[in-house]
Amino acid sequence: MTENGAQLFARLETRPCLKDIEPKLFPEDGGPNHGEVVELYGTEGTGKTEILYHLLCRCVLPAATGGLEVDVVFVDTDYSLDMLRLVSILESRLNTACSSSSADSDEAALRLCLSRLLVVHCSSSSQLVLTLHFLETSLSSRPGLALLLIDSISAFYWLDRCEGGASAIRQEEKLRKCAELLGRLLSDYRITVFTTCHAIKKVYNGPSSCSVYDRPYLCRPWQRLVTHRLLCSRQETANNMAATAVGSEEQSRRQVFTVHCTSSCSRTKAYRSSSFCVTDGGVKFI
Repeated sequence: MTENGAQLFARLETRPCLKDIEPKLFPEDGGPNHGEVVELYGTEGTGKTEILYHLLCRCVLPAATGGLEVDVVFVDTDYSLDMLRLVSILESRLNTACSSSSADSDEAALRLCLSRLLVVHCSSSSQLVLTLHFLETSLSSRPGLALLLIDSISAFYWLDRCEGGASAIRQEEKLRKCAELLGRLLSDYRITVFTTCHAIKKVYNGPSSCSVYDRPYLCRPWQRLVTHRLLCSRQETANNMAATAVGSEEQSRRQVFTVHCTSSCSRTKAYRSSSFCVTDGGVKFI
């Protein structure tokens, strides 16, 4: 059975908008709209993947527990997806919302949440290109699929540079193809994309020596896709007044992470900074 243009448009119009996926991360005018890309940028160990887990759980959880009940694709390029950690966060949030439920109902609710998740592993940029190419089949058949997570988009950067030799065009060829395919999916299927990107931290020596984050280093076609940029960093809780007020020794050792959001999807740029810590139940904003 085929469908005409009007039927296709009506079906795609039902794809959920994730503008309110996490208000504490984005400026007052809201988070990403249909067809927008959010890049979580930071060095290793700054909480980027934990934020992805937080957003993933928010999407797959039922509405009764504060979730959005939408389908999610998680593309794991770093092979760092910890399913035990993800299940632990889901169980914690389900238990918090439904404290009087039985073990059977808890298991059923967890299975329902996981049924909304599709995980794909990629070990090369060529596999990532193929994954994005064939993702169109899932998007066309599942109107409830609204979120694409990629951890991380920069996983194969150095491998591609080595394979490309001295030619900058060949070095960026596969990532450019990924950006092209992703741009088409964003336009045709109006999904929302969150992806992590490793930042290079460089120390400049001089009278006022300090560490700074380099400018974005991925190819220009990718940079043009990004509408929201979340710069993730880490600090000690002992230096944070909100955390030290709690008083316990364990909490005083807990890391506090800072996220600085820059949104450039409107005519004027918008900013917001927020802080969070990572608990057994996932990300907790402070």
